[in-house]
Amino acid sequence: MGDLTPKAFLQEYWQKKPLLVRNALPGFNGLLSQQELIELAGHEEAESRLVIFKNKQWKLKYGPFTANDFKRLSSCTWSLLVQDVNHFLVSASDLLLKFSFIPYARLDDLMVSFAPAGGGIGPHYDSYDVFLLQGPGKRRWDIAADYDDTLIPDAPLKILQQFKAEQSWVLGPGDMLYLPPNYAHHGIALDDCMTYSIGFRAPSHQELMSQFLMYLQDNLNADGWYTDPDLKLQGNPLEISTVMRRKVHSILKQINWKSSDMDAFLGIYLTEPKSHVFFSPPDQPLSFRQFKKAIQTHPVQLDLKSRMLCDRNYIFINGEIYAVDSTSQKILSTLIQRKKRIILNNLNDKTEKILYQWYVNGHIRFAEHNR
Repeated sequence: MGDLTPKAFLQEYWQKKPLLVRNALPGFNGLLSQQELIELAGHEEAESRLVIFKNKQWKLKYGPFTANDFKRLSSCTWSLLVQDVNHFLVSASDLLLKFSFIPYARLDDLMVSFAPAGGGIGPHYDSYDVFLLQGPGKRRWDIAADYDDTLIPDAPLKILQQFKAEQSWVLGPGDMLYLPPNYAHHGIALDDCMTYSIGFRAPSHQELMSQFLMYLQDNLNADGWYTDPDLKLQGNPLEISTVMRRKVHSILKQINWKSSDMDAFLGIYLTEPKSHVFFSPPDQPLSFRQFKKAIQTHPVQLDLKSRMLCDRNYIFINGEIYAVDSTSQKILSTLIQRKKRIILNNLNDKTEKILYQWYVNGHIRFAEHNR
């Protein structure tokens, strides 16, 4: 963050105002080439998009893409965006660790974009915080705090119809721009350039509420059936009677939850993999006995796609919750530091079984097998 300490950044800038940091990562010139990004966009598990601007019209295409898709783009301006690059590159996962002054619970992913000169995705605003780290090439960023939020009608993206910049900067390799939520911004490539976007989660209240209700539904234990042995003759059979409304009201009042339910839901929700993410179990998994012996001498790591968080004496991984003692929690939590290859010793039997389940599910791997 330049001369700013993480504490000062959080106090003065986080969710408050933009910050431009020149040479934020000295010597940074990207993690992959343009061709490697295009190849990644052809991966079945990669979430990729092509944003095309031609004849004053915006078009949006979804991957996976082939080389031929890019050969047809010479007569227009375009941008390639690939989400969750941290699922595929150890170096991308390591880059995210540089932002660990923001809790992992808020982290979303690393998106990498490529655009030739003139390319961009139009002026827009996001509901989340983002760090825009420039890789190879240069990009001009125009931003505004006050703007007309009217969108271009029928466009495949939420692009502002009218946009007037309040501030502008040209970013080169290693420069970084932080933007709080709802700041309008427009990035235009000045030459062939790649931008690394570190995005953070900002679920809506609607999403949190609906997901919590779904969690309660899956964890409800309610016995009994609606009964009415005292049913009386009713004058109008179309009418929902007062008696029935009261009975159902009484039943529904039994729905309740404790703070521990909310805590469990939050950890499960925040680590739930995205819908397109799947894990690959080992082809020939070790037996539990072999596994216990192996982890004492062979380092293990989280799979790059795994999400892990902890809360008190629980660990959450990929939408699952596990109770562990505080000592084991501390040891297992070090797996999040993917730069470290962890040798796991002195675990109790329960924790070894949990770890083995993660291994069988493909959530962790022996380090030499990780991508």
